[in-house]
Amino acid sequence: MTTIFEKILCGEIPSVKIYEDALVFAFMDAGQVNPGHVLVATKKPYETLLDADEESVIALMRAAHKIAKAIQIAFQPEGITLLQTNKPAGWQTVPHLHMHVVPRFLNDGAELVWPRNNPGIEKMRECAAKINVL
Repeated sequence: MTTIFEKILCGEIPSVKIYEDALVFAFMDAGQVNPGHVLVATKKPYETLLDADEESVIALMRAAHKIAKAIQIAFQPEGITLLQTNKPAGWQTVPHLHMHVVPRFLNDGAELVWPRNNPGIEKMRECAAKINVL
């Protein structure tokens, strides 16, 4: 399956690219939350962060960092949101590893809302014990 990002990368779909290196490319999001909203995507068509090699993940974050700094200078936002989602249940809408770099302003209408649970320290310890970082 070819994703929209693969079509953008090969020039099949027009885009406004702002950055590219050997592993990632970045372009203006067609659905701008605020002016300067950029998407950074891997060149290899990894579906999620979990599928990607470490080198590509590092390149993704490195590019997002550079772009966030450039957005700060260009648009002077009051904040910047980096958003990277995985799989539909994690809010991923395009099955290609990418990260949003979004300039933010107070009361700009963009919301990220989820329920807050307070499990207590013992439950958090149980959950932590299940996570084996390799």
